[in-house]
Amino acid sequence: MNREKISSYAKAAVIFLGAASFMAAAASLPARAYSLGYLLIIAFGIFVAPRTSITLPRSKFAISFADAAIFLTFLLYGGRAAIVLASIEMLASCLYLRSQGFKFGNLMIPVNVSINSVYTSCTFLIWIAYPMITGVQLDPSKTRHLIYILGILALSQFLISSFLAAIFQSLKDGSSLWQTWVRDCFSSSMTQIVGASLAGLIYKLINFGDLITAGIAFVAIVAAYINYRQSITEINDAIANVEEAERQKAETERARRREAEKYANELSLSLDKEARANEALRKSEKDFQYAALHDSLTGLANRKQLGDILRQLIDRYKEDPSANFQVLFLDIRSFKNINDTLGHTIGDKVLSIAAKRFLRIVNPEDTVARIGGDEFAIILRDLSTASKAQKVARKIYKSITQPFSLSGNKISIDVNIGIAPCDAEYDTPEEILRDADIAMHFAKERNDGPAVFTRELRHRFLERVRFEMDLRHAIDRGELSMHYQPIISLSDGRLIGFEALLRWHHSEFGMIPPNKFIPIAENADLIQPITVWILHETTKQLAEWQKISAEYEDLMVSVNISGKHLSNDDLIDDVEAALEASAIRPQTLKLEVTESTAMENAEHTINVLKRLKQIGVQLSIDDFGTGYSSLSHLHRLPFDTLKIDRSFVYNVGEHGENSGILQTIISLAKNLKMRVVAEGIETETQLSILQNLGCDYGQGFLLAKPKGRDETEQLLYEHPNWLPFGNNETGTDRSRDEMNTDESLPVF
Repeated sequence: MNREKISSYAKAAVIFLGAASFMAAAASLPARAYSLGYLLIIAFGIFVAPRTSITLPRSKFAISFADAAIFLTFLLYGGRAAIVLASIEMLASCLYLRSQGFKFGNLMIPVNVSINSVYTSCTFLIWIAYPMITGVQLDPSKTRHLIYILGILALSQFLISSFLAAIFQSLKDGSSLWQTWVRDCFSSSMTQIVGASLAGLIYKLINFGDLITAGIAFVAIVAAYINYRQSITEINDAIANVEEAERQKAETERARRREAEKYANELSLSLDKEARANEALRKSEKDFQYAALHDSLTGLANRKQLGDILRQLIDRYKEDPSANFQVLFLDIRSFKNINDTLGHTIGDKVLSIAAKRFLRIVNPEDTVARIGGDEFAIILRDLSTASKAQKVARKIYKSITQPFSLSGNKISIDVNIGIAPCDAEYDTPEEILRDADIAMHFAKERNDGPAVFTRELRHRFLERVRFEMDLRHAIDRGELSMHYQPIISLSDGRLIGFEALLRWHHSEFGMIPPNKFIPIAENADLIQPITVWILHETTKQLAEWQKISAEYEDLMVSVNISGKHLSNDDLIDDVEAALEASAIRPQTLKLEVTESTAMENAEHTINVLKRLKQIGVQLSIDDFGTGYSSLSHLHRLPFDTLKIDRSFVYNVGEHGENSGILQTIISLAKNLKMRVVAEGIETETQLSILQNLGCDYGQGFLLAKPKGRDETEQLLYEHPNWLPFGNNETGTDRSRDEMNTDESLPVF
């Protein structure tokens, strides 16, 4: 077998062993090992070590800081971390050398990386075996032991690395293994000696000095290195100056010819500089033009380029109605949460990935642009109908929702997509982008796929804008008011408290239902100031009612809290301010949070609710059964009350049909030591079943309708019989359709 085949087999074996060593070390390295210090050493090995080798004067020896980093990692983080670092460091060195023009033979980069991994692994095995063989447990904190350890590491690493290098060199040139080792590899011992010494020095500084001392030492080492490099540079400059003087002296003997050549070279240099300057100018102009039309983060077209293209397409469509196009407006759902939780660096990478996925779906002639933030626009050319655009939009949605990993985080994103077909009514890019944006907002609300713009959507959008503007002034205008629905004990008919329900009486359009204006308030960031107003209004009113008689001293009021307010740290302060202003006891205020809201960010919700419990307020989980509660989270949530959604109460039959789920929910609440409130009680049959199942409290039209402040106060003075045993005005079994369902809508 010839040397080439033997060399190929040897390379393959080393690469296999190196890869196995690296993967075994990386797999067994615990996550906690990736500390800041270790990551800094890795960064040093990648970016600094390959560029900082020192060639000793009048010798062929070159000393690298790479070995010092590997030995230091042995001491600080163990052999597995050193194996990983050695592999990464050698790969970085090879890539740096290749960038500097060094040519590597076939498979030599993976061979070099693998050699580093193998000899570091062998050194690690010797490290492990030494105490077993000698019975001596070396302690690096002791100077004598540290010298032994570094000596063992340096010697073993030198022997193994030099032996492997000699094998490959002897196979290459045909020389004997011993001659090759003595000639080319023995000198590498200086690298290990210096590296071990430097590692020992740094280890001592880290473990027996302080951070300031270590920092000063590091600065001193860097300064010495820079000073050495500067000295070498000055020597070389001096030599160059002497050589230049000698050349000038020689040239003076040929003055005439040199003079002509001088002028010719100067002219050529001048022309060359002018050509380079012109080329740089042309390149800078090209770069400027590109930057003016492209997004710097994603490389997509920016808003200006998008507007230019749309303007051309609109003009072309007016001349030729067959030149159809469709505009898609997209934004990434909940992108703010990614920035807030994972950081803007990850957020930028998410935007870049989204941009690439958009480009993969559309045709080359189509245009993908980033408008700003998490908003994108896509121009689909030569599409005659919006339905075809919807097909493309669904492909985009399928692609963009595929999960991916970034920096160890599994990320899944979603998009809202609005579509605006070309239309003769459009005169400017802003108009068609406006309508695509309107369709996108409708898609966000509907949450069932892409939405196509229609004039009806524009009307609804303008109406929404009008309502939003009016809602901003509704409190000041006195248009908002509170209604109160009694909550009754089902065992004895006692009045427990009220649920506070918000009403908006618009000066022009009359009563606006909560399910219409509450989403507007949430999207317009008005829900928090409105909730703050509700807290102050209801607690102030409750304080007055508690003074009517002794039986009302423990009267409670329940206030609904939106998901946006729950995620805001101001909620705690807002509740405390309302309690302080009204002077009511905290336990008479109950905050209701829907099941879906509580489960949206369970860990954050748990923390906020625990802080609220510390204040003393009571907590209730609302609309239970409509969400997707995890029992593992539910038992950790500090709720006092569980509120059964009206849909489960409504579906209970006259003979107890479908009551099994009610029994399950009530039993679950009892096991979690929660009181149970059933909402939407509308018939005596429903009331009777809930009483038999042991439900604690109830509310609904059968017991009492929501009423305004004055009507509610009058009821408190009248002391009515809240349980309808034949003498209540609502004490008959009536269908749901007979009820004014608008009044029973919750506040949120």
